[in-house]
Amino acid sequence: MKVTPTAIADVLRLEPQLFGDERGFFFESFNQKVFEAATGVRVQFVQDNHSKSTKGVLRGLHYQAKKSQGKLVRVTQGAVFDVAVDIRPSSPTYGQWVGEVLSADNKHQLWIPPGLAHGFLVLTDTAEFLYKTTDYYAPADERCIAWDDSTLAIRWPDIGGPPLLSPKDAQGVAFR
Repeated sequence: MKVTPTAIADVLRLEPQLFGDERGFFFESFNQKVFEAATGVRVQFVQDNHSKSTKGVLRGLHYQAKKSQGKLVRVTQGAVFDVAVDIRPSSPTYGQWVGEVLSADNKHQLWIPPGLAHGFLVLTDTAEFLYKTTDYYAPADERCIAWDDSTLAIRWPDIGGPPLLSPKDAQGVAFR
């Protein structure tokens, strides 16, 4: 597995080792020992999530205030622009964001540690998004930062119009 730090040092891009031939491919999407050895991160995942969305859907920017979740995210069909925002007040990268294209073709994954907000924008007709979390979903603890917050100034890819938001995400609050 190739591990590449992003502009937020704790957010890591993971590229699995692929084994392929004319029949297709194989790779380990997660191996606890390999993940910990390659990243230096000890982790225990407690929940797997899977979503399917259509082009232009933007989910996020979500986080849990008290029961913060680390996430290992990937795309199995289509492509998304995936964003992590550092909301840890004591972090040197507080208020900064990183974005990566994750797709079924590139098979990249992102490790997003606890303490960051997360969201993604679907770039293809549909996308299936899978992620592992280090804590359980706690609806009463969930918060949402506005996707278009002017302080964060995230440079979302142009999709030819405004993104499609859930009612909850449309009510996201300012970062500050």
